[in-house]
Amino acid sequence: MTFRLSEVSRANLAGVRPDLVSVVEKAIEITDTDFRVICGVRTLAEQKKMVASGASRTMNSRHLVQDDGFSHAVDVVALDGGKVSWDWPHYPKIAKAMKAAGTALGVPVEWGGDWPKFRDGPHFQLPKDYKMKGPANANG
Repeated sequence: MTFRLSEVSRANLAGVRPDLVSVVEKAIEITDTDFRVICGVRTLAEQKKMVASGASRTMNSRHLVQDDGFSHAVDVVALDGGKVSWDWPHYPKIAKAMKAAGTALGVPVEWGGDWPKFRDGPHFQLPKDYKMKGPANANG
């Protein structure tokens, strides 16, 4: 089954680096598990709340706008029969699609579910040392 990004997902991708947006767009086409993008850009105030609640452990989040003017991270939520699901088994499946999409597009993707100290299944980001091919703009 082929899934598509919802308007909510597309709106939540506003301000995310275009090459990461391309990875998300390709991943939704090849995934076995439907998902929705729930977060792209975060403000500093939003990140402070995430840290205070324990949902994040850093004030150096890739969700914050980086030096190039874009967020370098997205959070997704699995959809099971159209309903939000936080059940862990969905997230490795989404990660498989995200990583495959990244490989196909030449864009490396890090998955929070691979982190040893704080598994963050919904989180995907560009590596800090990644350099985008071409200009970092919505047209490029």
